[in-house]
Amino acid sequence: MPTDCTMPLLFDEPVPDMLWFERRLRAAGVEYIAGIDEAGRGPLAGPVVAAAVVLPPDCDLPGVTDSKKLSARRREQLFVPIRRQALAVGVGIVNAAQIDRLNILQATLVAMTQALERLKVTPGHLLVDGITPVPVSIAQQTIKQGDSRSLSIASASIIAKVVRDRMMLVYDKRYPQYGFAAHKGYGTAAHRQAIAACGPCELHRKTFAGVREYL
Repeated sequence: MPTDCTMPLLFDEPVPDMLWFERRLRAAGVEYIAGIDEAGRGPLAGPVVAAAVVLPPDCDLPGVTDSKKLSARRREQLFVPIRRQALAVGVGIVNAAQIDRLNILQATLVAMTQALERLKVTPGHLLVDGITPVPVSIAQQTIKQGDSRSLSIASASIIAKVVRDRMMLVYDKRYPQYGFAAHKGYGTAAHRQAIAACGPCELHRKTFAGVREYL
């Protein structure tokens, strides 16, 4: 549960700036704050990737916001200063087979837990995008639309998205018939047509509508 100093605003209430949550926590004595977000919950193929990012108090990351609001080129550009300035970055990856076995929500939470375990510092508090807490014994705050409201979460959003997109580019070379480089596994018309024509591959989430019909 959040401490008194971090009682959340109403989900639709704006915050003064992207470091509002982080400053409140630091004022309460929290040294390391990890922002957590994921990429790839919705696609028909490929992994779900989560990232945890711990930023220093004096970080300077102009332009960092929700990765969905940025072009692929801009995300790649911002990836570098985030990695350079962050005190710690952890990434968790759960593949399609695990997603099918666990379901996408549980797989996402596993990826987030992996990302936290791979940080080189232990955070005292988590800022988590969305409404579902991560199942770890660390104080945390879930923030709806957090990738547009917290710099730590936005940074994690960019890290997760860039890592996943790079993976899908590699997979495109292995399975060129699906066009992963273009749609990154999302259910575009072209991707659905390719599944219908070629059938699913090992990267496809076989419990998802749009894939299971062609098994």
